[in-house]
Amino acid sequence: MKRFIPVIAIAFIACSQPNKKDNISSINEFSAEGKTATVITTAKGTNLRLSKTSQLNFTNSEQALETENSIFVNPNNTFQTFIGIGGAITDASAEVFAKLSKEKQEELITAYYGKEGINYTLIRTSIHSCDFSSGSFTYIEEEDKELKTFSIEHDRQYRLPMIKQAIAKAGESMLFYASPWSPPAFMKDNKNMLQGGKLLSEYYNTWARYYAKFIKAYEKEGIPVWGITIQNEPMAVQRWESCIYTAEEERDFLKNHLGPILEQEGLGDKNIVVWDHNRDLITHRANTIFDDSDAAKYAWGTGFHWYETWRGGEPMFDNLQKIQEAYPDKKLLFTEGCNEAFDPAKYQYWPNAERYGRSMINDFNRGTVGWTDWNILLDETGGPNHVGNFCFSPVHADTRTDSLIYTPSYFYLGHFSKFIRPGAKRISTASSNSTLISTSFINENGKIATVVMNSSEEAINYKLYIGASMATSIKIPARAIQTIIF
Repeated sequence: MKRFIPVIAIAFIACSQPNKKDNISSINEFSAEGKTATVITTAKGTNLRLSKTSQLNFTNSEQALETENSIFVNPNNTFQTFIGIGGAITDASAEVFAKLSKEKQEELITAYYGKEGINYTLIRTSIHSCDFSSGSFTYIEEEDKELKTFSIEHDRQYRLPMIKQAIAKAGESMLFYASPWSPPAFMKDNKNMLQGGKLLSEYYNTWARYYAKFIKAYEKEGIPVWGITIQNEPMAVQRWESCIYTAEEERDFLKNHLGPILEQEGLGDKNIVVWDHNRDLITHRANTIFDDSDAAKYAWGTGFHWYETWRGGEPMFDNLQKIQEAYPDKKLLFTEGCNEAFDPAKYQYWPNAERYGRSMINDFNRGTVGWTDWNILLDETGGPNHVGNFCFSPVHADTRTDSLIYTPSYFYLGHFSKFIRPGAKRISTASSNSTLISTSFINENGKIATVVMNSSEEAINYKLYIGASMATSIKIPARAIQTIIF
């Protein structure tokens, strides 16, 4: 069978990193005059998937009109520096990956991490087990309070080989971090890794040393660890691995135990991300931790998920902006999101992809520096998952036929990850039509990538303005996303 890589040859922003001084200094001198724009499109009901659809020129333009649809980009106004986009390599992803033929394994790694693919630059994994593992496990024997039996041997079978392949394909641009779902059962008040429970105070130091051992063990395997989050979803009692921290408990664990112990272990350069939960309560967590200078000094920033919409409401994007304004020296990182309630009849369900596009544009426009999807690969059941919490991933494997299924979400993610590279800076972007949402970044090589999304049922003509007087006219199909590169 002919090998299939889903992304065809299109305009590509190289991953090489020229001197920042040369490129950043050019921002204030940017002019669209004589520039050519390449338009890349993915659209529902068409064969367009990260496809080059037009090549356009910028020309002098008159005052924008209310009767027109316009996107305004100002490269002179810059904001946060981008660190990357990626997904999680869980036990589930790695176990499914191991069932694929070598040809299909190479296809998947290239599709995610290769320049021919969508060029991911972030990886998240769990510290021992999570729900997307075949069963619960830790890296120590039960009741080992001294951590003498600590070993990541479990990860050598599936997880470590896949992570190493991903990093080898992506190269030096990869950023890797990890999150715990639960301490070992004996360290918790409910004596269970599942169903919430709290970390007992007598194990605060022991648990902090566990993180340090994990980091050192992974780095011994040749996997540089950028950082950790303190606890996945610390306010959710789940039927899978979970652990509850109030804001005060997380603050005190960070400032009195985790932060100091990582420094003592020579790991003070590792980035510690707080919260790692939804946008709804994010401001309270940030206020509690960042207003305490002894805790805040150890925190790189705040991680967040998108599941606050379980109540049926809208995503609470404005909460991100509030904490960005209150704590501008602390970063925002999207650490997890996926489409729940797996149904194989919905592999090509377009709203799943649009959820990604809407979240990424709004998250970036409110200061987010990086964006991490959940499982990069699941099987034909939406698993494996040891508690039946089956979900979608951007790519699924049908292990019965050794085939890969690329969902629209994969291509929507690629509209960002392929063209916005680490080190890019977000630049001012605004729309005159609420139906069109947009964000823009200028890469270190001077290339600008503007992403525009249309979730309406009608194609829309719009003008893309760069600066005060240069513009080009573009048409975006119904239910589509475009990246314009210039």
